[in-house]
Amino acid sequence: MSQKSPTHLPLFTRHFAVQLSATRRGARLARLLTDRQLDAWGEPYDAAAQVVAELASNAVRHGRVLGRDFRLRLKLHADRTLRIEVTDARGDRIPRIPDPGEEEGGRGLRIVEAYADRWGVTDAPAGAKTVWAELALGHGDMAGRSI
Repeated sequence: MSQKSPTHLPLFTRHFAVQLSATRRGARLARLLTDRQLDAWGEPYDAAAQVVAELASNAVRHGRVLGRDFRLRLKLHADRTLRIEVTDARGDRIPRIPDPGEEEGGRGLRIVEAYADRWGVTDAPAGAKTVWAELALGHGDMAGRSI
C-alpha cells in the first residue's frame, strides 16, 4: 500500500488587502475597513483596529511621498494569528521606539508594541517599507495587555 504525503495547510486562511490614499482620511478608512473585515471573519477587532490606526497614521505622517498611496494587508493564519502589514513609500524612514527621556514621538509604536505579540519592519519594492505586527486573536482581544 502506498501512502500519500499529508496535505499541507495554507500558511494563512484569510487575506484582505487594499491600497489607500496617504491622507488622514485614508488612515481612518484603514481602521474602519479592519473593523469591518475582522467582524465579517467573526474575529475580535478592537486591538487590531488600534494597531492599524497607529501604523496607518504613521504611514501618512512619516511615510508619505506625494502622489503615492499606502497599502494595508491583513492575513489571518489558521492558528488565528493576525498579521497586519502597512506598506508606505518611505523606506528611508525606519520607525523605532525612542529611548526613555527623548521628548517627542514614539507613542504610537508603544501602543503597537503593547497590543502586538511581535512587530517589525521589512524592505518593500521601489524604496518602500512594510511595518508589520502580529496579534494572537485566540487568547482574547485584550487579555493580558497593558498600555
